[in-house]
Amino acid sequence: MGFSIPTRTALSETLPVSIPAAEHLAGQALVSGPLEVKIATSEEDIHAAKRLRYQVFYEEMGAVPSPAARASRLDEDAFDDVADHLLVLDHSRGSGPEAVVGTYRLIRRAGAMAAGGFYTADEFDISKLVAQSGEILELGRSCTANGYRTRPTMQLLWKGIAAYVFQNDIALMFGCASLPGNDAAALRTQLGYLHHHHLAPERIRATALPQRYTEMNLVPAEEIDARRAAAALPPLIKGYLRLGGYVGHGAVVDHQFNTTDVCVIVETSNVSDKYYKHYEREARGVVIQ
Repeated sequence: MGFSIPTRTALSETLPVSIPAAEHLAGQALVSGPLEVKIATSEEDIHAAKRLRYQVFYEEMGAVPSPAARASRLDEDAFDDVADHLLVLDHSRGSGPEAVVGTYRLIRRAGAMAAGGFYTADEFDISKLVAQSGEILELGRSCTANGYRTRPTMQLLWKGIAAYVFQNDIALMFGCASLPGNDAAALRTQLGYLHHHHLAPERIRATALPQRYTEMNLVPAEEIDARRAAAALPPLIKGYLRLGGYVGHGAVVDHQFNTTDVCVIVETSNVSDKYYKHYEREARGVVIQ
């Protein structure tokens, strides 16, 4: 299961936006009305994120829970213990777990080393990514509560990631991004578009593991209506492509989560100029904690 925010928002609503000057408060979370984005600081925070993930992935999207997950009603694994958990809270819902309406799981090198590797490595050979110099960041397990797949929530998630990237001097971001469904043939146009138009350079190209490899090059490039295929992609993938992101070679069908995953890769030095300027100018002075 990759990072997948079910949403009906327009593409423009999933892109990074500038952080107003009033939010340049080092050591404080970013806020927008009753919404706040912060890094989880307590076990209660992390438990709330796991509960939200279960609600979205299993109860809403139809993933198949393990007996343990069904009993606990939590989506959790060993990687949660080595990750930072970015949260969006709606304080109008209260001050407890019910306030958590969005989450993103962030894992850096040290966390992955402690866990024995990155989560993405279960689906893709990411050795070329791990070999890159500088800090790298795996993004995953992203979701928002029903009723919060809106511009304000998405803006805060992007702002939080932007601040985290600069706070931790991230050079490269990556993760498994999900297209809905297990039928690669039904997704052949979107997969073919990604393969022909957004394949990562060889030096940072992740590749689906041989035993899980699903071909993406299912349609010749000349037979693809690029505009239509791009429009059919999940909004989060479109957002990463607009940042100058790439995809790896080959897809992976995740039967448990009823998705087809691609590996998305973004070099922060290669982020589209327009959005990089927003990141650099607006996020560098913000500390997310």
